[in-house]
Amino acid sequence: MSARKPAPLGGVPMRFAAIWIAFAVLILLCAVVVPNSLLPSTFLAIVPLAAFLAIAATGEALVLMSRGIDLSVPAIITLSSTLILGVSGGRDADLLPAVAVALLCALGIGVLNGVLVAVLQLNALIVTLAIGAITGGVTLWYRESLPAEARVPPGMAAWGDSRLLGLNASVWVAAALVAVLSVGLSKAVIGRRFVAVGANPRAAWIAGVNVAAYQIAAFAVAALLYGIAGILLSAFIRNPTLRVGEPYLLAPIAAAVLGGTAISGGIGNMVAVGGAALFLTQLGQTEKMLGLSTAFQFVIYGAAIALGMALADSRLSRTRLWRGRRQPG
Repeated sequence: MSARKPAPLGGVPMRFAAIWIAFAVLILLCAVVVPNSLLPSTFLAIVPLAAFLAIAATGEALVLMSRGIDLSVPAIITLSSTLILGVSGGRDADLLPAVAVALLCALGIGVLNGVLVAVLQLNALIVTLAIGAITGGVTLWYRESLPAEARVPPGMAAWGDSRLLGLNASVWVAAALVAVLSVGLSKAVIGRRFVAVGANPRAAWIAGVNVAAYQIAAFAVAALLYGIAGILLSAFIRNPTLRVGEPYLLAPIAAAVLGGTAISGGIGNMVAVGGAALFLTQLGQTEKMLGLSTAFQFVIYGAAIALGMALADSRLSRTRLWRGRRQPG
């Protein structure tokens, strides 16, 4: 029996380490082509955007790990930001109720998505697309009753501008969420059961695990993360519009698959997903500084999703086959 070979990069599987290698290559290219994109002032300006994407992408990764997909992300982010404006009325005294309402509504949408997919066995793509469209319609109706110049409460705006050790507060929130999810999935019993459900639902069911409950929880927690992202975005931009969620349709999926999350379920690493969010944000900033159009950025995201899905489906099987051929008979 041959000895087990160590994983690349100090124990990190290559499927999760690959995004950090790609990010290092991107930084080297930026240093040559657009060195201004690596200035500290530029980095500090874009890292909050990476934080918002990382939060949304970790939610999407949870859904992918449960063998689903979620296209309601933009609608939930927009609804959450709109509820902050409407419920708070721009008053600090009503900020906490506004945050609570926004998060509860996001959670409710996630539970609805999960029930339709896990219990009624409907197609996740169709369900989340439909729920997203309904949510978008409700948000539009509600936003029309608010003043066009509606803004978040002053205290929330001040927090959105606050920094700790030079980094925006949203970055620390994103880092904390990634850390909690990473530890929960790898160390907690509920996290390991969730991974087992995604890896092999039938085996998990035979072992006595409530598969449907874990699948519903994946959509619910993901929607809660989208709601948090919408709230943080609102604090950051102060006057969110109905288009605030538009950039988060393809980007979270791209970040999740580029971070090594398996479309087939059960495999994911939230730190790698956060790295993918940073990679895509830096890539987008580089494209803008090069004068490339938004349309080209969508092409890049689409290509990233296709590449990530292809690698997620084939990388492990090919690696195992290659190692098998090298081992002595």
